Parts: sequence; structure tokens; C-alpha cells
Amino acid sequence: MSKKSSIPGLAFYQNNSAAKWIVLGVAVLISGGSIYYTKILVDQLKGRERQQVQLYAKAIEYTANEDDTGGDVNFIAQEILFQNNSIPIILADEKGNVLSYRNLDLVETWSTKRKDAFLADAMETMKTTYEPITVTLRDSQTGEVFGVQYIYYKNSFLLIQLIAYPYIQLSVIAIFAFISYLAFSYSKAAEQNRVWVGLAKETAHQLGTPLSSLMAWVEVLREDPAINQRGIVEELEKDVYKLRIVTERFSSIGSVPTLKRENIVSLVNNVVNYLRPRVSAKIRIEVFTLSDHIDADVHAPLFEWVIENLCKNAVDAMGNSGTIAIKVLRGNEGKVFIDVSDTGKGIPRSKISMVFRPGFTTKKRGWGLGLALARRIIDTYHNGKIFVKSSEESQGTTFRIVLNAAPESFVQGPLPTA
Repeated sequence: MSKKSSIPGLAFYQNNSAAKWIVLGVAVLISGGSIYYTKILVDQLKGRERQQVQLYAKAIEYTANEDDTGGDVNFIAQEILFQNNSIPIILADEKGNVLSYRNLDLVETWSTKRKDAFLADAMETMKTTYEPITVTLRDSQTGEVFGVQYIYYKNSFLLIQLIAYPYIQLSVIAIFAFISYLAFSYSKAAEQNRVWVGLAKETAHQLGTPLSSLMAWVEVLREDPAINQRGIVEELEKDVYKLRIVTERFSSIGSVPTLKRENIVSLVNNVVNYLRPRVSAKIRIEVFTLSDHIDADVHAPLFEWVIENLCKNAVDAMGNSGTIAIKVLRGNEGKVFIDVSDTGKGIPRSKISMVFRPGFTTKKRGWGLGLALARRIIDTYHNGKIFVKSSEESQGTTFRIVLNAAPESFVQGPLPTA
């Protein structure tokens, strides 16, 4: 069962996935509300525009069907007809011939052919937008119907703008939110980097004084023949050397390390030889390789730190007994692969994507920084990759490290089975 981080502040970053979903949900509600309200306004405006077109049609019908003895009919009709200065309209007869039009972007200097083509296309668009409004022509004396005309129309430019407005608004908000999110993420990452670098530098500084004292005490003990003959001094020297390496590792955090061509097999064996006497005798650590010399460009102290972290995690996953198998092989395209496998409890599939997050741990004790540091060292400092190659519950886990090989060390070759 996973345990919440014991580091202040990391709990927030572990649970920020839920916060992101909450923010996304609120954003969707706001967006949906904005679009829904705009749709209500659009429907109302569409209704008003259709009423205006219907009034326009009635004015045409009234003008055509009534005698204008006093000029009042023409006056009223013209007042209604010319009030429409926004809705695109085409008046056509039964055969589809255009009789008149209003509010279309038609240039009078165009040729007749070009005008006809433009009006035909506009009328087709209007047909697919709204049902036409019928104008019935009657004889003013007998009331007999002698013909019909049709008024085609489409949305006014104002209505088109209103329909597009919420999507444009939401797009602008989304772009602004995305830029703000990137700025916040970069700021947060920079702040975390400063904290990590400061902590690492201070740790290295604090280790310096007791390390110097231990080195002096080792020299004092070396002068005692009884202690020196028992091999105690050699073991103490190994631990002092290890402390020096740890100090160098912490000092390297925050600065760009210098990569050198190193024998990866030798570096892996250094870590294994140091760990073997310091772990349970029931835990076997084995190294498999086809060659004793496989070079890659690495920073040795930091790379050894990664291997050590992976091995320590494997030991924790296995408990008191098990096998750690480290395979070093040459890969395709000038790469070096290092696989670290264990026979531990494995990682649940739902947790695999979280193992490299700072603060994530399945142990009762621990800060959950080992794998986060390992990824930072491999990805950022070595321009390589580290990932969970495979994991099965109750079967074990395999981590893979991918490094850039030194050119002359690149030779194709299969990996031996453990």
C-alpha cells in the first residue's frame, strides 16, 4: 500500500491530479454555461430576424396586391422594406429567377455573368439555411392567385458574430490559460530546482567536516598494527571513500556535470562490490555482460548513484532474500542498455507511471526521492532515458537505463540470459 509523502509540500504535488480535474470541470461548466446562454440569445435573434423577413414579405405582398390610390400603400411598404439593412435577402420567382436582393456583398461593376453566378450561389446557401417565405400574388379585383414568389434569407453579420463569439472568447481564454499554466509550471519547476540544489549543496558542505575528521582517524588507526592486520582499516577506507563519492554527488547537483568516457561494466561492478557485504547474505547481486569493456559518456559518481538507488530499491522490494540481476549490453544506434531486475513484489500497473514522481513511495519509511533523482540524473545530465521496462506483481520489476555509447565501443551483440 502506498504511503503519503513525509516531505512538506510534496503532498500537494502528489494530489495535484485531482485538483487539475476539478479546475477542468469548473472550466467546462463555465464554457458550457457561456455557450448555452449565447445559444439562447442566438435563438431569440434568429426569431426576430425571421419575423422581420416575414414582415418584409408581407410588405411586398401587400404592395403587389393592393391598389395605391393615395400613395399610402407605397409609402408604408417602402418604409418597411428599407428598414432591413442587415439581413441578406433574395426575392425570386417560381422558376428561381432573381427579382431583387438586399444586403449582399455584390459589386455593381461586376459583369452580368459574374453577378448571376454570385446570386445563384448565395441563394443555394440561403436554401440550406432557412425555409423560404412565400409571397402570394393575387388579383386586386378578383382575389385570384396568379403567381407566387419566394424570399430567401440567411443570418445577418451581427448574428454570425454572436454565434462565433463564445468560441472565439473561449479560445482566447484557453490560450491565455495555457500560457499561464506553462509560466506557472516553469516557475514551479525553477523553484523546486533551487530548493533541491540548495539542499544538495548544503548537505555536501555539512558532510565535509566530519569526512575530513574520519580520514584523519583512519590514518591514526592504520598505525595500530593489531587493527590494521584485522582488515578494519580497509573497510573503513571503503566507507570513507563512499562518503567522498556521496559528497561529490551532492556537490554535482545544480551544476552541469562533465561527461567522460567510462567503462560502464567497471562502474556497475564498483557499486555491486560495495553493496554485497552490506546487504543480506540471502540476497544475490549478479552482473551479466558479453564484454568486460563497454564504454559510454557518463559522470561516474552520478551514474553510480543511480545504480545504487535502483539496487537499494530492489533490496527493499525483495525483503530478506532474492536476486538482483544487472545486465549491461550494447544496443542499436550507438546505445548502451543497463537492465536492473529484481525478484521482488513488483509494481502495480496503476502505479508504474507514478514511480518517478518526487515524494512517491511504497515504503513505510522514505521520502520517495531516489527514483526522481535517478530520472533527473539520467534524463537531464546524461541525455539518456530511464523507465520501467517490465513489472509483474509478485514476480519482480526491471528498470532500463539507456545511455549514449562511445563510438568505438559500439558493437552489435545479443544479451545472455541470466
